[in-house]
Amino acid sequence: MKPLLGLVLLASIATSDLASAQEQTLRVVYPPTNHKTTSDRIFFIGTAPPTGQVLINGKPINRSQSGHFAPSFPLQIGENLFTIRHLSQEIQIKVTRLNDQQSVPKGLAFAKESLIPQVDIARLPGELICFSAIAPPSATVSVKLGENKQVPLLLQPPQAQLPSNLAALTGTNQPQKATIGEYSGCTTIESAAEAKPAYQLTLNGQTITQEAPGKISILKLANLPVIEVNAEYGVARTGPSTDYSRLTPLPKGTRSAVTGKTGEWLRLEYGAWIKSAETVTLPNAIVPNTIIRSVASSQTKTETLVSFPLQTPVPVSVKQDADKFTLTLHNTTAQTDTIPFNDNPFISMMDWQQIPPSPGVNSGAVQYVFNLKKNQHWGYKLAYEGTTLKLKLRHPPQLARSRRKPLSGIKILLDPGHGGEESGATGPTGLAEKDVNLTVSKLLREELVKRGATVVMTREDDKFVSLDQRQLIISQEEPTLSLSVHYNALPDYGDAEKTKGVGMFWYHPQAHSLAVFLHNYLVEKLDRPSYGVFWNNLALTRPEAAPSLLLELGFMSNPEEFEWVTNPKQQKKLAQTLADGITKWLKSNS
Repeated sequence: MKPLLGLVLLASIATSDLASAQEQTLRVVYPPTNHKTTSDRIFFIGTAPPTGQVLINGKPINRSQSGHFAPSFPLQIGENLFTIRHLSQEIQIKVTRLNDQQSVPKGLAFAKESLIPQVDIARLPGELICFSAIAPPSATVSVKLGENKQVPLLLQPPQAQLPSNLAALTGTNQPQKATIGEYSGCTTIESAAEAKPAYQLTLNGQTITQEAPGKISILKLANLPVIEVNAEYGVARTGPSTDYSRLTPLPKGTRSAVTGKTGEWLRLEYGAWIKSAETVTLPNAIVPNTIIRSVASSQTKTETLVSFPLQTPVPVSVKQDADKFTLTLHNTTAQTDTIPFNDNPFISMMDWQQIPPSPGVNSGAVQYVFNLKKNQHWGYKLAYEGTTLKLKLRHPPQLARSRRKPLSGIKILLDPGHGGEESGATGPTGLAEKDVNLTVSKLLREELVKRGATVVMTREDDKFVSLDQRQLIISQEEPTLSLSVHYNALPDYGDAEKTKGVGMFWYHPQAHSLAVFLHNYLVEKLDRPSYGVFWNNLALTRPEAAPSLLLELGFMSNPEEFEWVTNPKQQKKLAQTLADGITKWLKSNS
C-alpha cells in the first residue's frame, strides 16, 4: 500500500557497551524525530531485545514474542516529547500536533483563507453563486459585487466537518468537528460579466473591507469554450479537486463545451470536472453534439468489438451491473433503425434508449445496454479512432480440463507493490514492504506456473516502476486477472497495536466477486484475521482491461502480525493458498 506513515527517519540511539555487543538493539522506525501531524494520537513502531522492559515516558509497553512494539499515545496541541528506553538505551522523539481547526477571529477580522472564492471561478448566467467567510459571531457581513450588487451574508448554524477518506480505513469516519462563525449567502448574475467580490465586516461600529482571492466570471451562453482531451485518458471527477470521486475516464480526443471553471478545473457540459492541463481549447468551435445512426459489431473467441460512428467524439460513461454493461454517449441523439448483432457467447442481447436532456444541458444522451449471459465481467477497453468510438468487451477465459494444469492458457499479472526508492510501509525491524511484496509475488508466481498459468510481473527486482507504467503494462498485457501484492500500514490516528488482518481492495464491479472470494478464502484457510473488503479508488484497482485487485495481505505495522508476515514457511503457505483460491474462483466463474 502507498505508505501512509511518511518518510521513516531513525532517531540517534545512545548505546552502551553491553547494548553494542547485542545482535539486536532498541530501534524506533516510526515516527521520525520532529514529526508533525494533525492527529490527536500517534503510535511508535519499533523493536528491542525480548528481555527487559521497553518504557515510553516511564510507562511499560506491550511487545510481541520477538520484542516488537506499536503502542499509541495521545497528543496535545503543540510539541510532545517522548523518551523511549530499553535497559541503558534511550531514544528521544519530538512530535508536534498541528491545529487543523479553523479558528474564529476575536477582533475586527476575517479568518485566514476563509473568503470564497479562493481561486478564479466561471459560471453560467443565472447559476447560483454562494459566498462564505468566517468572522466573529456578532459581526455584520456582506459581499459587494461591482457597483450595484450587495449580498448580505448570514451567520450559519454549526456545520459538521468530515474527516479525510483515509478515516474509513480505521473506522473513524464519523463527523467530528463543526465550523462555527461561518457567514454565507448566495446570489445569481444574469448576464456575462466579471466581478471581484469585496467582503465587508462591521463590528462594534468599525468596518473593514477585504477582497476575496478569486474573481467571478459569467460565461456567454452563445459562445461557450470548447475543449478536447489531449491526455491518453482524461480524469473526470464529480467536483473541482482531487478530493472528489472519479468518473469514467474520457478517451483521448473527447470534446465538450465548458460550462464552468474553478481554478485549474473545468466543468464539462455533461457535469464532470477535468483538469485544464489534460485538455486543449479549440478556437471557434461550437458546442459539440452528434447524431448516431449505425452501430457495427464483430466477435472473436476472446472478445466482442463494437463501433459507434459519430460526428464528433463526445464524453462517455460506463456502468457495470452484475449482468449488464451500460455505455452512455453524452450530447448524442439517436437516428438508429438497424443494428447488426449476432448470437454471442458472452452477450445475450444489446439494447439502447434515448435519455432526454436534463435541466441546463443542451442535449440528451444515448444509452447502450449489453445484457450478459453470466454475472461476471472480464474487462473492457474504450478508445476513439477519429470520431468513431471503439468498445472491446472481453469474453470469459477458457480453462483447461487438466487436473495438473488447470490454469493452462490463463495469463495472470502480478504487481509487487513499490520498489526502488519507494519502500512502502516499514516493519518494526526496519524491513521495507517492497521486499516482502517481491518475495511473496515470486512465491505466488511459482505456484501459479505449477498450475499452468502464464505469469507476467511488473517488476522482477528492487526497481522503481511508476503507477502509470504499471497501469500501462496491465492495459498492454490484457491478463485474465491483475493482482497487486501489498502489505498494510495505518495513518497516525490508527491503532497499530490492534489492527491486523487480510484486506482486499477493488474498484470496478468486475473485480468485486474475486475480492470477496479471495478475502474469505484466505481468512478461512489460513485462520487469519479479517481487515475487510473495500471499494477503493487506487491506481492498481482502476485498470479496466481485466478484473484488478490490490491485496493487503497483512500489516507491517502490527507487532504480532509482522512475525507471520516475515516467516518464510508462512509466506510459502500463503502463496499456495492464494493460488488455490484463484484457481477455484476461475473455475466457478468462467
